[in-house]
Amino acid sequence: MTHVVVTGADGFVGRALVQRLLQDGLNGQPVSRLTLLDVGFAGPAADPRVRQRPGSIADAGLRAAAYEGGVDAVFHLASIPGGAAEKNYELGRQVNLDATLGLLEDLRGVQASDGGVPRFVFASTIAVYGEHLPAVVDEATLPNPGLSYGAHKLAGETLVADASRKGWVQGCSLRLPGVVARPGEGTGMMSAFMSLLFWRLAAGQPLTVPVTPQGVAWWISVGACVDNLLHAATVDPARLNPRRSYQMPVLRFTVAELVDALCARFGEDRRALVQYVPDPFIQKLFASYPPLRTPEAEALGLRHDGDIDRLITHAMA
Repeated sequence: MTHVVVTGADGFVGRALVQRLLQDGLNGQPVSRLTLLDVGFAGPAADPRVRQRPGSIADAGLRAAAYEGGVDAVFHLASIPGGAAEKNYELGRQVNLDATLGLLEDLRGVQASDGGVPRFVFASTIAVYGEHLPAVVDEATLPNPGLSYGAHKLAGETLVADASRKGWVQGCSLRLPGVVARPGEGTGMMSAFMSLLFWRLAAGQPLTVPVTPQGVAWWISVGACVDNLLHAATVDPARLNPRRSYQMPVLRFTVAELVDALCARFGEDRRALVQYVPDPFIQKLFASYPPLRTPEAEALGLRHDGDIDRLITHAMA
């Protein structure tokens, strides 16, 4: 019996993760029960193994019901994204920080089906680095969040490591880069342009991009992201670093390089659909990224998409 809990399960990454868990299981074992937490769901679950529990993860009663009967793994993806968290500090703190602590504390004494403690995978963010980055970012680069969102996620990483030290969970935090290609308009997300580029150009629709063509970002497809989340939940805990935190490997390229690759795939006429109206704040936060070195994460088995063409294929699958 494998029971998995996913917070933020009806979000972009959450839906992809749920699909993979139902299809492939976890660590070679089929998932017998999958409990999904989110503020709401687009529709009822089609699979009898799924229990949908709508509501806020800040609700202790909702968390207790999710953990009933023991838990093998928790994937904590739920968050209030950067722009929305800046506009509503209290809500951002409640979900991004307070609820993370609650999820961990509620696992005290909860057993996995093998008698051990649950695995806990926390979706952190590259927002922990802030806007003032060194010439090269590596796994020794000190975080310096420029948004409350990044500050709360960084605190969450510390909480996951502390809960692991106390023996409540076997935890691992992964810092997610710009995950593409999120459908819809990405309301509340200052990085929404990164996904809109894929869908708008594929559909032959115009798009205003809030960064320069030379803006450089870190990219990963949702498929590769899910691969890494699943790997973090199954890797031997003895291999994890004391921080229990890793930067996901990424591809690094400019917006212009992505537009070139999308035009090569969907037609040169797409190029004229892109208008650049740079916003200095968004440029600093999402399109000014230096080279990223992640040998420790790669040695653990975490991976990026390989190249820009494969990223487009994976992102739009």
